[in-house]
Amino acid sequence: MSKSLGNVVNPDSVVKEYGADTLRLYIMFLGDFEKAAPWNPSAVKGCKRFLDRIWALGEKRIEGDESYSAANEKEVHRCIKKVSEDIEAMKFNTAIAAMMVLVNKFYESAPSRGDMKALITLLSPFAPHIAEELWEIQGFEGIASTAAWPGYDEAKTLDDEKEIAVQVNGKLRGTVTVPADCEESVALEAALAEPKVKKFTDGANIVKTIYVKNKLVNIIAKPSK
Repeated sequence: MSKSLGNVVNPDSVVKEYGADTLRLYIMFLGDFEKAAPWNPSAVKGCKRFLDRIWALGEKRIEGDESYSAANEKEVHRCIKKVSEDIEAMKFNTAIAAMMVLVNKFYESAPSRGDMKALITLLSPFAPHIAEELWEIQGFEGIASTAAWPGYDEAKTLDDEKEIAVQVNGKLRGTVTVPADCEESVALEAALAEPKVKKFTDGANIVKTIYVKNKLVNIIAKPSK
């Protein structure tokens, strides 16, 4: 931005219209700190809408203990891992994007008290004012900015199932969903049961299979004589 070019954005006007948290969040969401990025008024409004969605989730106290809900547990652990790693790497834009994904999940499955506590804690470095307000509304001890950073369980960040590609003689013929890290026999059985694959394998001799765990199974088949 340059005064001579007349493209300076006055932060005071942004704060007055959208609030300091929105300005902070947008600056960190712009992109890589080492690269230039254009100022986008529409994106500022998008950050405000994101904070409004969080406020709507937490403006009324959620009762219960501080455990994670079964429906959201995996996504909470994933978000904690992503935000923790991205803050260390100063990739604040992708950390915010991870929280946006979590908020979307909360709108699909209402958050527990523990789910909300994790989100507010993660939000605190980015939007401290709204985080402290929600922290108080929810009745958590102390203040959000000095609360212990949530830990995550690596095992709970992994998918229980994987969608893998099915090839027949090197050509993609379909996809199947199988248990994560399953054995080749399980993946092959699922692949051969897939209707889009069956028409290329029924009546053929399977001479070889190539299996890449969690990614694909390639069936080498030759017509029966």
